[in-house]
Amino acid sequence: MNNPFRRPPKEERIPRPAFGAYKRFLLAGLLIVLMTAATTATAALLQIKDVVDILREQPGLALRKGTITAAQAGKPQTLLLLGSDKRFDLRDKGQPARSDTMMLIRLDPNQAATTLMSIPRDLEVQIPGVRGISKINAAYSIGGADLAARTVKELLHIPINHIININFRGFRRAVDYIGCVYVDVDRRYYHSNAGLPPSLQYSEINIEPGYQRLCGQDALAYVRYRHTDSDIVRAARQQDFLSAAKSQVGQSSILSDLKPLVDIFARNTQADSNLKSESGVLRLLKLAAFSTGHPVREIHFPVTYSGPQMQTLTVTPQDAAKAAREFLHGKASTGPRKSGPPALRSKSRRHHRRHERLTSVPGIVDARQLSENQVAATVAKAQVPFPVYFPTKLTIAGRYSTLGPNPYVYTLRDRANHVHHAYRLVIEENALLGQYYGVQGVDWLTPPILSHPNATEHVRGHTYLLYGDGTRLRLVAWRTPKAAYWVSNTLSLDLTNRQMLAIAESLTRFAK
Repeated sequence: MNNPFRRPPKEERIPRPAFGAYKRFLLAGLLIVLMTAATTATAALLQIKDVVDILREQPGLALRKGTITAAQAGKPQTLLLLGSDKRFDLRDKGQPARSDTMMLIRLDPNQAATTLMSIPRDLEVQIPGVRGISKINAAYSIGGADLAARTVKELLHIPINHIININFRGFRRAVDYIGCVYVDVDRRYYHSNAGLPPSLQYSEINIEPGYQRLCGQDALAYVRYRHTDSDIVRAARQQDFLSAAKSQVGQSSILSDLKPLVDIFARNTQADSNLKSESGVLRLLKLAAFSTGHPVREIHFPVTYSGPQMQTLTVTPQDAAKAAREFLHGKASTGPRKSGPPALRSKSRRHHRRHERLTSVPGIVDARQLSENQVAATVAKAQVPFPVYFPTKLTIAGRYSTLGPNPYVYTLRDRANHVHHAYRLVIEENALLGQYYGVQGVDWLTPPILSHPNATEHVRGHTYLLYGDGTRLRLVAWRTPKAAYWVSNTLSLDLTNRQMLAIAESLTRFAK
């Protein structure tokens, strides 16, 4: 079988991750709590009463008649997930709650995939009962969950069966409960409010680049960060975090006792009245159980950018209708399969194919001297106790970041508390838009990020592990007896598959 990443489609399209500053936690909360609980029927049945009792303690959603459609037993259900940054019981006077997230999830056991679709918070729409055009997130501030749901229904003309409003206070607790999350951080994230006027103050953050374990507050600051990049990159960051969290939770023993996680989720959730009954929760859990074996397919919302700095987001009725159809009738993604390329027949052919690949890849240039100089001082100081590899090829736009030490040399601990050494090379592809790719080295041979590759490629004695997102490569990795190395694509997957492979195959050991 052919390598699914070797021959990308004729027009390589950059995936457009869905929008919303916190939507990934919403999806993680729903899938982890509901769907993993549903796969263990006994545990789920025992915990249904606990979930309902806790949900009943929370203030309910004030919904008008007709906002939601009662779900029929065994039929598909559409859930609207909203994200709020305030506690439900402590509204600040004169300051309406804000919602940066509107995400739809479709559970349908008769379709090939569970679908989800996020609606950009800055999308300009007609809000029912409001004059003129407004950003869609204003609906929540004006009329709460009810008006937000009615706006979504009018935009897409689809029924909504349940509304779940999640407060992000529980994010830190949930991340800490699952033992934190190992994340491939693409660059340094830093902001301090010290000495700044209130108008320039926002969430403080200080996270260095490289593969590392993020816990509570750092994890929250990382997924919330939204000040020096684009909506696409911000959403992709949360997609990456969710992917890592889901993978690591799946390997965790906490699934044997979901009650604490259920408690965290429920205490930070408002729901419609139908989810405050045991029958309503049981119906949703059953549907989730039937859907757990289906892949999750994200329907990308078809926005059009215009105006100064391309910050005006709109959608045509035709595009909205098409997105709604795809959402309601989810098809499985044509994503990567576990396969590899046919074996190459001769050493000369291998050499010719590699030379051709490295010299004829569009957008790739020689950068041996630049990269060698970049790592020379680090190697000379013996800061990395294992071989350092650097790329002799970079993208045309690629520049080594000056946001901090580069390479950044550090240590991290695995879940058994063993110390590992690591380094990260950070390359700017487009700093203005927040696009960075990188080269990682670590003397930890089995980090979670390298679990379950989508494909392998054998070139020049190396077995490259390929990790994809749809038809795009997000990671190319390989191991030596002493360490693991990988090239990370930008969060928005701006580098083509050929560029990713060319950079990975150009990695060269620094000669001391």
